[in-house]
Amino acid sequence: MRPVDHLAFQARFQPDRLAMMDLASGRQWCFAELDRAVAQMAALLRHGHAIGNGDRVAALARNCAELLLLHFACARLGAIYVPLNWRLAPPEIALLIEDAEPALIVGDGELARAGIDGISIDDLGSAARQCDKLAHETIDPDRPSLILFTSGTSGRPKGALLSERNLWATATNLGRLGNVTHTSRFLVDSPMFHIIGLVSNVRPALYHGGAVLISDGFDPARTLARMADPALAVTHYFCVPQMATMLRQRPGFDPAALRGLTAIFTGGAPNPAAAIKAWLEQGIAVVDGFGMSETGTVFGMPPDPAIIARKAGSVGFGTPTIEARIVDEAEQDCPDGTPGELLLRGENVFAGYWRRPQANEDAFTHDGWFRTGDVAVRDSDGFYRLVDRKKDMFISGGENVYPAEVESAMAGFAGIAELAMFGVPDEKWGEVGHLVIVALPGVCIDRDSVIAYLEGRLARYKIPKHVTFAASLPRTGSGKVMKGILRLLAASA
Repeated sequence: MRPVDHLAFQARFQPDRLAMMDLASGRQWCFAELDRAVAQMAALLRHGHAIGNGDRVAALARNCAELLLLHFACARLGAIYVPLNWRLAPPEIALLIEDAEPALIVGDGELARAGIDGISIDDLGSAARQCDKLAHETIDPDRPSLILFTSGTSGRPKGALLSERNLWATATNLGRLGNVTHTSRFLVDSPMFHIIGLVSNVRPALYHGGAVLISDGFDPARTLARMADPALAVTHYFCVPQMATMLRQRPGFDPAALRGLTAIFTGGAPNPAAAIKAWLEQGIAVVDGFGMSETGTVFGMPPDPAIIARKAGSVGFGTPTIEARIVDEAEQDCPDGTPGELLLRGENVFAGYWRRPQANEDAFTHDGWFRTGDVAVRDSDGFYRLVDRKKDMFISGGENVYPAEVESAMAGFAGIAELAMFGVPDEKWGEVGHLVIVALPGVCIDRDSVIAYLEGRLARYKIPKHVTFAASLPRTGSGKVMKGILRLLAASA
């Protein structure tokens, strides 16, 4: 009998090898048990809840093993799994549900907080364990199995439609870029409504016969303890840069305890070269990469400290399965060293946005290249560096200014917890930079010292005209700074 998917393949290839562990409960599944649990969940969805081809199943819950069972079961049924961001406000969650129109909603205590009726994820899991498993059926790899809502930093979130072919292509890409093998173990405490938590942390490990260790959330002290625990034998940890910084700044941080890691992998936001080199100095490889909800993992640095040190700040390069171009406003290819918009094509690229025909038309070129909206530059060695989001770039006195470049230059300035820069209108220059800084507790920073620091590092037109200070920065559920809100606050001030 032909295995129905890569999980079913591993269940036949190495049935007794550890596949998944739920750290909160201590439950474990070998590949044969995980394959059976998914088949039981699929049976419950089909026969108990009449879920079939194209139906959406939404989940609003903190990380737990049942969420993965639900996702893989949906894929086998031809249904579409829709994880919801529990960090959103109830009205925002309600809009996502209205958009997705799910046939079934499941969740944990987050359902009550959001005022949404649904089925307990624990009850669903218990009921599934009483079911006979659904026999394996042929899966159309191009049929959507997941809707991931984008973080919506510049408007209402859009649902990226991802197929099993897209998701397993990400497993191939990240697996090759991250040295993932059957001995790899991924610690998963990024939220599983996000591409990092649900896809990057899960698919590569299971695709290659490794294991996923599911945590119910990120806690720096607990995460460090788990990464250092020889019994868990964590090899891969994938997170956003803010989480990595919190780990390194934790009191009593001992880098020697993490030497068993292949690397700490970061994505989802720029990781400054200074932060990467600080990890390297402590003997830990930090592998920065680039991906999106719409594409999964695209680029990654090799987990080689010498290469990382030489190319710190780069997001690496892609596998042979990924096509990439950098183009100007006329969609002509840019030479190496010249910034332009990054276009992508490959099996990892999504089919389109859920119920957004205009957005789909805008997202792709006439010949099928996906417009990422990111400005990138490729060096002569073929390594890519993300300059900024295209929409965040502004023009000051006729010169292009990329806020991310300024933010990166500030990475070496002592006493800063976080910062963000954006363009604001200016009568003389058209636009100028506005830098918002959050200082570490007890640290006093003044505008003049910031300007003096940047004057020796950046061209004058890149240096912000306005510098203000805040207690915190508004962020989306995936950790991205909401610069639109900052612009509104700056305008009102």
